[in-house]
Amino acid sequence: MTATSDRESRRWLDQALEDLVSAQVLLDGERFYLVCFMAHQIAEKALKAYLYSAGEEAVIGHGIERLASQASRHDPEFGHLREQISVLDTYYVPTRYPNSIPDGIPAHAYNRRSAEDAMSLTRRTVEFVAQRLRR
Repeated sequence: MTATSDRESRRWLDQALEDLVSAQVLLDGERFYLVCFMAHQIAEKALKAYLYSAGEEAVIGHGIERLASQASRHDPEFGHLREQISVLDTYYVPTRYPNSIPDGIPAHAYNRRSAEDAMSLTRRTVEFVAQRLRR
């Protein structure tokens, strides 16, 4: 890992950790649809942190499954993680746009259970990445 890739990796992971704190505030405030969206964003940032640490120079895209697959080229264990967290991709669009929810809006479509499940997956992702970055 170069100093530049280490610095960029740290920036992405630090933002993911900050977002995790904010997502907990949203969960406590029962903003469940936003928690689900933030869970996606946090996992995306954590995966990008890992990819930068692995020497990738331009990490683009938002898909959790694709980013985890890309990470698995550097560490096969990301393949197992991908199977667990790819459901977070379902929170990228529907949590934000009314036309993605038939006859409703995202603010009414998500509940505490979905938000807590999303938070659990994103915490797992952040911890998984952080462990690898400490090596």
